[in-house]
Amino acid sequence: MTIKKRLILSNIMMIALPICAFFLIEIVLATILLYRNVGENWTELFITLRFVGMVIVLIVTNGLLTYVVAKSIIKPINKLSEAAKEISNGNLDNMIEVKGKDEVSRLAETFERMREQLKKSQEIQAQYDEDRRELIASISHDLKTPMTSIKGYITGIRDGVANTPEKVDRYMEIIQEKTNDMNYLIDALFLYSKLDLQQVPFHYEALDLQAFLADFVDEFRYEFVQGDEQLTYMVEQDQDYMIRADREQLKRVIMNIVQNSVKYMDKSQKQLSIQLKSEDEQVIVEIKDNGSGISEEAIDHIFDRFYRADASRNTATGGSGLGLAIVKRIVKEHGGKIWAKSKLGEGTTVCVALPKERGNGLADYINH
Repeated sequence: MTIKKRLILSNIMMIALPICAFFLIEIVLATILLYRNVGENWTELFITLRFVGMVIVLIVTNGLLTYVVAKSIIKPINKLSEAAKEISNGNLDNMIEVKGKDEVSRLAETFERMREQLKKSQEIQAQYDEDRRELIASISHDLKTPMTSIKGYITGIRDGVANTPEKVDRYMEIIQEKTNDMNYLIDALFLYSKLDLQQVPFHYEALDLQAFLADFVDEFRYEFVQGDEQLTYMVEQDQDYMIRADREQLKRVIMNIVQNSVKYMDKSQKQLSIQLKSEDEQVIVEIKDNGSGISEEAIDHIFDRFYRADASRNTATGGSGLGLAIVKRIVKEHGGKIWAKSKLGEGTTVCVALPKERGNGLADYINH
């Protein structure tokens, strides 16, 4: 019951209860006085007792109703006051119990939602601070390693350790290689930061993903197939593969995944397959390799920034730990999803699901 209705009912009861009590008192007093036959003074006594009874009834009914109504309002307000004090002291774990459907209960419900949002914001801020510390630590580590190498080789040249032209050339090549690694890391970090802040412009267009991947495979085949390597492209024919995407950013996604797969292949005969599937509301690209695979513990974290399932292997191959994190951000901007499946010793499959273009598929694209 709302407070307004409660107050109206209380005012009605303050009138109705005394009236009913007055009639009851008169009947009782009249019965008693007549039954005992008090004589000629019964009228004066009746009036006195009736007046006293009326005063008592007014005091009791008004006091009782005021107490009940005030308690139903003040008690939850006191709870809200205590909760506000807890929040002001930084305690966001004090849950507020919401009972009833009056204005105070709705206020308590709103207050509880505010507490939950504040707690969620606090958790997000704490996670953000933790991520920032990890990010700074990772950047420092990844920049310090090549920087230390560069300083060492420069010192070797300056101190005459590289005492032949061949050694000098070799040292300079290593310095240039480490510098390129640092430059790649900085570029990747800059791109990831811009994606994280949603400062990268996306130019969406209707895109036939089947034709797009066919062109990509033809272009990449010359880089990948050099001996026993195998690159296959499989697609279900007569399906709708129209999506809305940024062509350049989507190419970055496919290229990063493919290069990451090729980088960690440990078999003598490298095999890479790209498969395209069509579902009701989305298209799925599966990129499968026959590399060393990823453990179950690491598979859920490979898209986290600076995560390395095998730190030593990544260091050897020059991985920045940001490639798949960038891929995940770009896919998310396209409204899609990305995940991976893997078995140690057998290989890894990375799946990218993208929503289909709304409309009539290829006909819309041609008209566009």
